[in-house]
Amino acid sequence: MDAIRNKTPRYINIALDIAKRIDSHEFAEGTKLRGRSTLASEYSVSPETIRRSASLLEDMDVIKVNEKSGIQIKSIEKAHIFIEKFSEKNNLNEARLTLKKLRAEKENIEKRIEESIDILLEYTKDLKKINLGINYEITVPPNSNILGKTINELQFWYNTGATITAVRRGEELFISPGPYIGFFVGDIIYFVCTEENYIKVQNFISND
Repeated sequence: MDAIRNKTPRYINIALDIAKRIDSHEFAEGTKLRGRSTLASEYSVSPETIRRSASLLEDMDVIKVNEKSGIQIKSIEKAHIFIEKFSEKNNLNEARLTLKKLRAEKENIEKRIEESIDILLEYTKDLKKINLGINYEITVPPNSNILGKTINELQFWYNTGATITAVRRGEELFISPGPYIGFFVGDIIYFVCTEENYIKVQNFISND
């Protein structure tokens, strides 16, 4: 039997399975279906559940229930129609559940976006209060004090008060270079510092 969905009543799923077996010609029109007790044992349910399943199929003209002669297969065509109607209803329910889930996800995303915007605005306000200095750039001259040395060896920030943000070497650009990058003639150093510390950087690099 097909897997039974948790939210679908058991008797409906059993009715659907019986209809599929009729539609696949496992049970022929005009023949008798197994007794309720046999079906109850086969589907591991109570006879009352089988009675409800049979009643549903009878309402759809798939079978005919006779208390004396038992359950008789009435129409393979109606069994097929019952399956199609159930599938359409099931697809509609799934579409509704999917839409509900997507709406909840959309609301959650919008909430997170709003929270992120608030954080960004607060962060921007804080940045305005901090003096980060001005962006500068300087080219390493041939007689520079820093040639062949790394940022770590030079203790660049300690000696100049400036923070190196990038280094351009020919066509290459090293953004946020690590402490072990060395310097060569013609390197362009991009850095951030206060206006007062710019002179320190010039003097440090030119070896004055």
